[in-house]
Amino acid sequence: MPKSLLSDLGKKAEQLTGERTHDRPSSAIHPNSNMTSKTDAFKDGWFREMSTMWPGQAMGIKVKEVVYEAKSDFQDVCVFESEAYGTVLLLDGVIQATDRDEFAYQEMIAHLPVCALDKPAKRVLVVGGGDGGVLRELARHSSIEEIHMAEIDKMVPEVSKKYFPNMAVGFEDPRVTLHICDGIKFVQDAAPDYYDVIVVDSSDPVGPAEVLFERPFFEALHRAVRPGGIVCTQAECLWLHLPIIKSLAAMCHEVFEGGSVSYATTHIPTYPCGQIGMMLCSKADPNAAAPLNPILAKQPCPGPLAKLNVGDLQYYSTEIHSASFALPKFAKDALAGSLSFQ
Repeated sequence: MPKSLLSDLGKKAEQLTGERTHDRPSSAIHPNSNMTSKTDAFKDGWFREMSTMWPGQAMGIKVKEVVYEAKSDFQDVCVFESEAYGTVLLLDGVIQATDRDEFAYQEMIAHLPVCALDKPAKRVLVVGGGDGGVLRELARHSSIEEIHMAEIDKMVPEVSKKYFPNMAVGFEDPRVTLHICDGIKFVQDAAPDYYDVIVVDSSDPVGPAEVLFERPFFEALHRAVRPGGIVCTQAECLWLHLPIIKSLAAMCHEVFEGGSVSYATTHIPTYPCGQIGMMLCSKADPNAAAPLNPILAKQPCPGPLAKLNVGDLQYYSTEIHSASFALPKFAKDALAGSLSFQ
């Protein structure tokens, strides 16, 4: 994608870090990571995730064995077995998923928007998410008739199917159509008002991935989702990236005028500071009496999926749905004026 679409979000990320970085890699466009070298990342039997996006701290995981290493057309892909978190997936040296805690992210980014809808979802798009975990969670919802995924790097699904079968099982659902393509262009080319839910499993808004957090992309998302539908996108860490979240919320408030904008959180130990957020943006519905309030779950909590051997939920519940929108005071104060119901 062209780098001329520099937004205030990217500038604020630079202000936080003091330099341009390429961190949690996108499944929509090609990153060029500035993470530490392989020698520094894997040292003395430990993997250390260090970045200028979280200065002065690092996530360390003890390594049993590196089982896969390759370079795709877009990024470095690595899988290793760990002592504490099972199998770990790295893209350009950044932790994407582990056996032990992936459900805390996958369940929340999938079920929050689907269960918040006033009427059951039928058509859902996932941008990125090539490990298949979001697909697994969406497959629990029997109302869904179509699940499209736009993933640029074909190596990610291939590696996930081999090393993360519990996540990649989502690809086996017959409602899923995988498109190996530029996720941004796929959204731009989508029919207007087509999707009930769009899930954007994006990277940090810096470097080549900055376009995933910019207004033109969100205007395309707004066009592609139906009135009353929800766009749910990865929305960074309150402890590290509050200025970025503030800019994102303000931009979404403008793009989704007449609808609603809300921020939810989940807790996952292998992501920086153990917390990551999701921005839920609902498109205005002229036939509705009021904007959609996603804080209240309106669809039933999904159960196990026997045909794919998917067991009970481990994180998401009706109670955690509403609780995830409760923000600490410092965050609520910073985001005041942009969020609709918080």
